[in-house]
Amino acid sequence: MTDVTETSPSLLSLTTAVPEYELTQEDVIRRASTFLPGVDSEALERLMPVYKNSGIERRYSCVPPDWYAEDHGWEEKNRLYVKNAVDLIEEASVTAMEQAHIEPSEIDMIVSVSTTGIVTPSLEAQLMERVGFRRNCERLPVFGLGCAGGVIGLTRSFQQAVASPNKTILFVAVELCGLTFRRCDGSKANVIATALFGDGAAAAVINSDGNGATFENGGEFTWPNSLDVMGWSVEEDGLGVIFSRDIPTLTRTEFRKVLKSYLADTNLSLSEIDQFVCHPGGTKVLNALEEAFELQSGALTSSREVLRDYGNMSAVTVLFVLKNVLRENERGRFLLSSLGPGFTAAFMTLIA
Repeated sequence: MTDVTETSPSLLSLTTAVPEYELTQEDVIRRASTFLPGVDSEALERLMPVYKNSGIERRYSCVPPDWYAEDHGWEEKNRLYVKNAVDLIEEASVTAMEQAHIEPSEIDMIVSVSTTGIVTPSLEAQLMERVGFRRNCERLPVFGLGCAGGVIGLTRSFQQAVASPNKTILFVAVELCGLTFRRCDGSKANVIATALFGDGAAAAVINSDGNGATFENGGEFTWPNSLDVMGWSVEEDGLGVIFSRDIPTLTRTEFRKVLKSYLADTNLSLSEIDQFVCHPGGTKVLNALEEAFELQSGALTSSREVLRDYGNMSAVTVLFVLKNVLRENERGRFLLSSLGPGFTAAFMTLIA
C-alpha cells in the first residue's frame, strides 16, 4: 500500500478511444453458431443465456464481424494487435495532451499497460515514432496485469509523479480483447469471453501542477494459490482465455475482507467513500461488488453503463468508468477497484 497524501499529483485529463467496428449483442447472438463451430448446437443453446444476461448491448472491435467467422493464427492476430493498438493509443494520447494543454515535448515519461498482445519495441517506442515526444522521454511498459491493469497502471503513473514532482506523465492503456477469440475453442470460458470482450484504449496526463482529481493512495492484494483463476494460456492460434467459474463467488466471499484491510491501512472507512469506480467484469461480479460495498442492487450505475455500451475491455474499462464519473462533475473521494490475474485485487483512491 502506498500513501502519498503529502504530495498531490493530479489528473489533468483522461480520454478514451474505441475502434471503428460496432458489435451489437443481438448480432453476435445471430452469428454465434458461425463464430463457434467448436461448440455443438445443443451446448450452444444452453450457453445462450450468457449473452442475453451479460448486461451488454454493444461493443467495439478493431476487426469487422466477418473476421470472427474465419480461422486466424497467432502471427496474424499479433500483427493486427500492434497496428490497431498503436492507432488507438495515438488517438487517445493526442487528445489527452490537447485537453491538458500539454505539448508532446513536455511529457517526461510514458507508462503503457496492455496484456492482449506482444510488441517489442514496446508500445511507447512505437508511439514515439508518430508523436513528437522528446527522445530522452522515459518509458515504462507494463504487461500481464489483465483487468487489474487500469487501476495498477494509473497508480504506478501517479507514484512516478510523486517521486519526481517536476515530471509530467502520460499514461496509456489499450486492450484488443477481441483478437484473443479462438473460434475452434469450445470451452465455456471461451464462450463467455465472446459474450463479454470488447476493444478500447484510454490515456491520461498527470503532473503536480494541475487542479484535477488528486491521488491519495493505492494498494493491491494477490491471493495465494490463485494463478489459475484468471489469465491467458498460449496456444497455437493465439491467447486462450482462463476464467474460473468461481470469480463471482470469490468476489462475494473474499473481496470484502481485502477491501476492509486496504481501507484500514489508509485510515479510511466505507462511509468515507463517495463514489465507487469499479471495473465491470460482468453483471455477476458487479452484483457481488455491490454487496461488498454495502450498496443497493444496481447502485454501480456508471460501471453498468460502461459494461452495457462497451463490454469488458479488460484494463481499459475502469478508465471509461472514471471518465464518466468525472464528466458528471461528481465530487468527493473516489475508490477505484479492479480484479485481475494473480488473482489480484487493485485499489486506488482519488480526491475530486
